[in-house]
Amino acid sequence: MGKLLQPIKGLFQKFPSWHQWQKIPSVLNKKERYFILGFFLLIALSLLGWLISYNIKNTMIAPNYGGSFKEGIVGGPQYLNPILSQTNDADGDVTELIFSGLMKYDSQGELVPDLAEKYAIGDEGKTYDFFLKKDIKWHDNVPFTADDVVFTIQAIQNPDSRSPLRINWTGVEVEKLDDWTVRFKLKTSYAPFLANATTEIIAKHIWEKILPEKFLLAQENLSPVGTGPYKLKKIKKDKEGFVSYIELEAFGDYGSERRPFIEKIGLYFYPDEESLIKAYNKNDIDNLNLLSIQNKSLLKRVNSKSYTQELSLPHYFAVFFNQTKSKALSDKTVRLALNYATDKKQIIDQVLGGEAEMVDSLIPSGVWGHSDETKVYNFDVEYAKTILEQAGWKDTDNDGIREKKEDKLEFDLITTELKQLQQTANILQEQWLQIGAKVNVKILNIGEIQQEYIRPREYQALLFGEVLGLDPDPYSFWHSSQKKDPGLNLALYDNKKVDELLRDARQTLDQETRLKKYEEFQQLVIDDAPVVFLYSPYYLYYTAKKIKGVEVKNIVLPSKRFSDIENWYIKTQRVKKS
Repeated sequence: MGKLLQPIKGLFQKFPSWHQWQKIPSVLNKKERYFILGFFLLIALSLLGWLISYNIKNTMIAPNYGGSFKEGIVGGPQYLNPILSQTNDADGDVTELIFSGLMKYDSQGELVPDLAEKYAIGDEGKTYDFFLKKDIKWHDNVPFTADDVVFTIQAIQNPDSRSPLRINWTGVEVEKLDDWTVRFKLKTSYAPFLANATTEIIAKHIWEKILPEKFLLAQENLSPVGTGPYKLKKIKKDKEGFVSYIELEAFGDYGSERRPFIEKIGLYFYPDEESLIKAYNKNDIDNLNLLSIQNKSLLKRVNSKSYTQELSLPHYFAVFFNQTKSKALSDKTVRLALNYATDKKQIIDQVLGGEAEMVDSLIPSGVWGHSDETKVYNFDVEYAKTILEQAGWKDTDNDGIREKKEDKLEFDLITTELKQLQQTANILQEQWLQIGAKVNVKILNIGEIQQEYIRPREYQALLFGEVLGLDPDPYSFWHSSQKKDPGLNLALYDNKKVDELLRDARQTLDQETRLKKYEEFQQLVIDDAPVVFLYSPYYLYYTAKKIKGVEVKNIVLPSKRFSDIENWYIKTQRVKKS
């Protein structure tokens, strides 16, 4: 064995010692030293390059925790309470970040479980059982249970609380089956009921101490405790006592699906959109949304600072005809001619800078239930003139306005002071004059329109907007029972077949059957031409380029732009590929 080790020992004895290695530079000339140094440097760089290449090849960029952003919002919070927040967009934005519902909308506008683990539908759509997640806690670390759900719904149903959501829950019974199971009972099946389950839940252990009639005045409205992705850290008020700033911090355990990556959000509140835009241009805020698309041009350096999210909202603007108040508009030919004489592209380009989608139906494209098979009234002025002539509407006195016997083709068009609607009304006035229709445009404030015209239905033509759900229920907009206030049938439309289709569709759980009924409903209404559909503006949301992971596309309300905020991130890390 000793003889076998002797050659190896000899090899190591011949190998230079550390002292001898130190002497090498002194026996090499300058050129040789540079060569050796370069050789070792090349080896080191090659090794480093291989390590970097190996790391890139076997890892990927992934979100990491950390970072913050500043959001600008028009308006001021009053009720950071999800059962009271519906009438104020600023309240809705904040409660969306702090509270959660049994269900929620994902980035594509699809309903998915949130506080619920799963749900079951029974009794032909008249019972809904929700099975709750068992690891949810309120921001004060009190466990979330079925008691909170029952308390919330009953508080909404109590007229003393004055919740705007009460109408959505009228006639619905709520029952606790156990700590983690809640049952809702409906008198009749209602297909879009799951959308009701997005109602955000309030904490029983906090609000049960307050009488429902005191909810509106409770200080808890500005010290919210929720189960959502963010919790309140700080709130500041200005000299007048209005909330000017809210700071939120991420809530939940690291690694859990409910904890967001971005650690902090600063919410800054402004009295109007002009102030909001000024703050953006001064870099005081990172993100903002625009209610008036016309103000888009006022934003500075937007392409270098922000990504523009063009979000789809299920809403549209149209002209609704009240045939009971105008003899001319009671003539179907006149209504058809007005549809053909409307150049929607001109309106979209001139008023909205192209930032809108043309609407030709009661359910806009991108909203569930939309049909591509319905009739479209393509812009055709000459055809509009022809059908009017054939129906006896002629300009016999050469004043540019058609008449039929003693009736002039003239009516009033009422709309609000919103700039885009004023401009739209003026363009319609010009377009319809080309076919011999005289339109008297009347611009009124929204309060006057609501009280003096819409509620008593005292208008001839109304340029207005309607907001649907992502799973729409057109019943309140088109069923004949909704012609009077508080119904929303602004065209006072009355068709027995349509009534039947709408009633059956809202009680049918089979989606294919519902679609067929909605397709037939849309075609019947479009054939009767009680309305001129115009456009659906894009909802523009500007997010700082440092924020990644924003994938939201379809939203039911502006506040739902935060629906996938748990997936937004600023910081990144490299992780091993799976």
